[in-house]
Amino acid sequence: MATTTVPARTARHAGGLAIGVLLLAGLLAVTAFVSITLGSRSMTLTTIIDAFAQFDPDSAAHKVIRDMRMPRTLIGVTVGVALGLAGALLQGATRNPLADPGIMGINAGAAAFVVFGIMVLGVQSISVYVWFAFAGAAVATVLVYGVASFGREGATPVKLALAGAAVTAGLQAFTSGVVMTNVDALNELRFWQVGSLAGRYSPVLSQVLPFIIVGAVLALILARSLNGLALGDDVARSLGQRVAVSRGLMFVAVAILSGAATAACGPIVFLGLVVPHLARMICGPDYRWILPYCVLLTPILLLAADIAGRIVGSPGELQVGVVIGVIGAPLFVLLVRYRNITEL
Repeated sequence: MATTTVPARTARHAGGLAIGVLLLAGLLAVTAFVSITLGSRSMTLTTIIDAFAQFDPDSAAHKVIRDMRMPRTLIGVTVGVALGLAGALLQGATRNPLADPGIMGINAGAAAFVVFGIMVLGVQSISVYVWFAFAGAAVATVLVYGVASFGREGATPVKLALAGAAVTAGLQAFTSGVVMTNVDALNELRFWQVGSLAGRYSPVLSQVLPFIIVGAVLALILARSLNGLALGDDVARSLGQRVAVSRGLMFVAVAILSGAATAACGPIVFLGLVVPHLARMICGPDYRWILPYCVLLTPILLLAADIAGRIVGSPGELQVGVVIGVIGAPLFVLLVRYRNITEL
């Protein structure tokens, strides 16, 4: 009886993964449609189509769709892409299964610098304070990795997690201290700090989208390098890879993606931690597939959480950062329970 050759099995596996990408793309389109449709006022498919094909400036429904719901949905998609890629890059670059922009202090660094820019320096435009977010993300990344590198063993996964927790706690305390000194600013920033898609319209999207595109392209280019690092630094060097350069570029991409996402929607945690593990469960250890799956899975979950927050909190809404925290914690516990989370 003839056995199936390895190339044939590999081609069949790749074909299955490609079909999975197409199915997830379709699911993302459906989720985005539901996000546009649901709200304090439900919209029909005809109304949504007319809002773009036959826009009526006097129609309140058309204005809500074009000026509020569509930008909010698109921001959810782009921020989801950024968070998913940042989490996968960080886990691959550090070989730490617990690495995540939220847990590793990167989101907290971006948030701290943004709050400092707004509160102390009077920055008002997102096109300006997005640079504060990048700076905060970069500083937090260097600080966590530097602290974890002390000692003979270097930056082990456990030390990285502990350093990230310590840096996160310190930066969050700093942010709270700055915000609490101004009650008006506290009311203005409290929804941003918990992570929210509410009130994020076209100007926010246009200002962060170029940065997220650059970070996403850089991340996808580095997929092959991530596969090399997964084998260990020595093996990667023997394969001709410049480990320090590759890891440095990965941290640059993480800072860009995390900084832009935090500037747009505030610090949203758990997605960058959980989604790469979900992607690995589906497609295996190859980052050439993990990254595309993260690009699709993360915005699906983010938009789904945003939709759930609108339904549960009706007639108001729960902020998406709260919903993600409620959903993400038990989901991660299930991953730990049914899969060896230490395997990358």
